[in-house]
Formats: sequence, structure tokens, C-alpha cells
Amino acid sequence: VGSEMCIRDSTERCTMVSGWIPAADVERAGAAIEPLGGSIAQLPGRRDLEPPTAYTDSALGTSFRPLVTTYTTIPYRDLDPTLFAAIAYLLMFGMMFGDVAHGAAIVVVGLMALAGASERIGRLRSAAPFLIGAGAAATVFGLLYGEAFGPTGLVPTLWMRPLEEPERFLLAGLAVGGVLLALTMIGATVNRWRERGATAAALDASGLAGTLLLFGVAGFVIGSASSISAVQYTGVVTAAIGAALTFVGLVAKSPTGPAGFAEAVVEMFDTVLRLGSNIVSFARLAAFGLTHAVISEVVWDGTVHLWDRSTIPAAIGAAALFALGNLAAFALGALVAAIQALRLEYYELFSRLFVSQGRAFEPWHVPAQRMEPS
Repeated sequence: VGSEMCIRDSTERCTMVSGWIPAADVERAGAAIEPLGGSIAQLPGRRDLEPPTAYTDSALGTSFRPLVTTYTTIPYRDLDPTLFAAIAYLLMFGMMFGDVAHGAAIVVVGLMALAGASERIGRLRSAAPFLIGAGAAATVFGLLYGEAFGPTGLVPTLWMRPLEEPERFLLAGLAVGGVLLALTMIGATVNRWRERGATAAALDASGLAGTLLLFGVAGFVIGSASSISAVQYTGVVTAAIGAALTFVGLVAKSPTGPAGFAEAVVEMFDTVLRLGSNIVSFARLAAFGLTHAVISEVVWDGTVHLWDRSTIPAAIGAAALFALGNLAAFALGALVAAIQALRLEYYELFSRLFVSQGRAFEPWHVPAQRMEPS
């Protein structure tokens, strides 16, 4: 809440301090300054006044919050997407890095950091929930793919082997991306409503208009693939309504006259093109998942080939190849999956969810002067 704090000094003069106080702390702050002759007056809010954002995090929130704050400070009126961002990131990371053994290794590191096994690894304690979650996601997808140190047969395949069904795996990546993008657009619509009201929420490309366009295109594709005419036609109508609302919003924001209309047409084309590129970008979930599976399979095939020679040097070479190959597959796969999941989250999701920059709440403290002994 916006507040003014007044403290009277010995000369009966009043010093006014204007600022923000978290609503939960107003009563406590008032009680603290009352013995000094002070009081707090809450000021009425204004639509054009943007309050700062104060975060109150649990241990999990502290671990996953950097996923959002590295991109932006959440505007005060916007939804806090930390939980959604964490789930989306772990889902994408696991899909690209699916291996039971490699995922379990990350879980072990996270548990060691949580327990403070050593001073060095204890520095990662705040990131421990993040590491455990990422490792668990990779482990789950490893079970789905039947991968543990590659296609070793140590675990069953609960879903499919990506290298045996790459087309199906690619469609799965696009489907996951479409769902994440749809949820993001719903959240973005709520944000536009909170920021600028119902009109902006209805006509903005990242609001209801864009959401209808996305759902309409998805409905058309699903209807065409399944040969269900009702779904296909519903998708066309929904996409048309979304496109019309989007264009009206673009015209409203453009200058008047033919130049403004032409600008709206170009921006409309860019909006549709960007929506398509957003969805296609999620194909990298399958692409990098396949890359990790290929590297692991090459290492395993080479290990088996050496081991089958039944000689001591070949056995030593097989062990060395298995250890070093898996270390390389782990390091490269984890690095690529971590970067690409972050890239998808920032460019494809957050770029639609946020359209403005918030400012963090930074508490003010009375400066204290250190008294030197005489």
C-alpha cells in the first residue's frame, strides 16, 4: 500500500516520508513508530501508479524464482508465473535429457547439496530443489524412452523409443509446445486485463484475440488430422474471430489513414508468422532429445562391440569408452537441454506473458551512523 509516515521531533515539526509498505506490515510499522510520535496514513491508489513487486518465497520459490527474475521483474498487477515456469522448464528439460541413469546422477547431486555434504557442494543448497526436480524429470522421461546409459535394456520402455519413432516424437514435442503456449496465452490475457482493462485484454495479440487465433489454428490442424469436420470448421471460425479481433487491435494502435492501415496489415502478417514460428520452435524438444539418444546409443554400441572381442585390452577399452562416453553424453546433453529449455521459456512463452517491466520492492532503512569511541 502507498503510505505516508509522519514522525514528530522535539520541536513539534513533522517529517513526512512517502513510500510503499507491504500490506501485511502496515500494522507492525505503525506500532513501531507510534512511541516516537509517528503515524501512518494510507494513500488512495491510482491506476497510473505502478507499485513495486515484493516476493514472499518459500524454499521452493527461492530455488525456482531466478527462472522468472532473470528475464524480468514481475509487474505488480501481473500473475506470478514461477510455479508454471518451473513445471514447464522441468518438463522441457526432461524431454530433451531423458535417461534414468543421467537423471539419477543429477538427483544425487541435488540431495548432496540439500544435505550440505561438503562445503563446496553446500553452496548449491538454494538450487537443490531445482536440481532434484530436473533430475527427476530426466529420470521419468528415461523410463518412458527405455533409456539408462543409453539403450542398455536396464529399464523397460513405457512409451516409445525416440530413435525408432522420430516422427511420433516430433509430433509429441510440438504438442507439448502447443499446450504450454496455450496456457501462456491464457495467463497473458489475464495480465492484459489487469494492466489495461477489458479492451486491451480482448484486442491485444497476446490477449484473447491471440488466444482465439492459436486455439483456432490448433482446432483446424487437429480436425484435419483426425478427419473430424466439426472440429475443423470450429477451428476455422475460431481462428477467423481471433484474427479479426487482433487486426482491430492493431488498427486501433496504428496511426490514422492509409499508412496506419498498411502498418496494421504488416503487423498482422508478423503476428501470424510469429505464432507459427513459436509452435515450430518446440520441435527442438524432439530434436535435442534425439541428439542425446543418438550420442548415448553410439557410446553403447561401441562399448558392446569392444566387449564382444573377449580380450583384456578390448574389455579395458570398453570400460573406458563406456565411462568417458557417458560422461561426455551427460555433460553435453545436460548443457544443451538446460540452455534450450531456458531459450524456449524466455522467447516463446515469457515474451507473450510479459509486455512491461516491473520494479522490485527494495525496503528503505534508516541510515545508522557508527559512533567511534573517544
